[in-house]
Amino acid sequence: MIGCLCIHGFTGAPYEVEPLAEYLHEKTTWRIVVPTLPGHGETLSLKGITYKQWIECAEKEMEKLLVECETVDVIGFSMGGLIAAYLAEKYPVEKLILLSAAAKYINVGQLLKDIKQMWKDMRSGTLSENELFLRYKNKFLFTPISAAWQFRKMAACSKPLFAKIQTPTFIAQGLADGIVPPKSAEYIYRRLPSRHKEIYYVPHAKHHICHTGEKEQLFEKVFTFLKGSSRVI
Repeated sequence: MIGCLCIHGFTGAPYEVEPLAEYLHEKTTWRIVVPTLPGHGETLSLKGITYKQWIECAEKEMEKLLVECETVDVIGFSMGGLIAAYLAEKYPVEKLILLSAAAKYINVGQLLKDIKQMWKDMRSGTLSENELFLRYKNKFLFTPISAAWQFRKMAACSKPLFAKIQTPTFIAQGLADGIVPPKSAEYIYRRLPSRHKEIYYVPHAKHHICHTGEKEQLFEKVFTFLKGSSRVI
């Protein structure tokens, strides 16, 4: 059996990667696991949580899959991409998928455009319909500074690992992402010594790349990369 571990991002929850997980579930008989990292979920409780706890959570799920399955793939979104890189360097990961992986963060130009649009929507009384505002309003309110510092530690811990990863890797990045800039994907691609690596840009996707209108094309490319030419689906 093939196992697939999907890891969500900072201040996020499984919903961030669930569209892709559901797509793979429908297409395959693989064992697909989407854990909730400590302090995360629909209600954030990040105070006192360390980045090491996020890694330990992912490692436990990885070790379970390695016992249950013949091979294991890892999919990581945003900060989950950093954790996925950690796992790929430490464990025998068969294939690695990095979605909006946060090796670098804050795309100032796009973020300013998004803020400008929110301001327009607020003045016109339609802010409650702005998808970006709806996704992030609670995160801004309930994310302690200490948690943001733990995220920075996670990034510092993981970034050097990209230069050691030999695992076949597929990198996907939205060009309209205000949180993680396209240069993050470029940085990862250049650093990876893996002989089998691909990079794919989704033209209009913002940060939540699994929820973009172009997600079907993205999912097809991810699935094609994962299944290869000989794997049992």
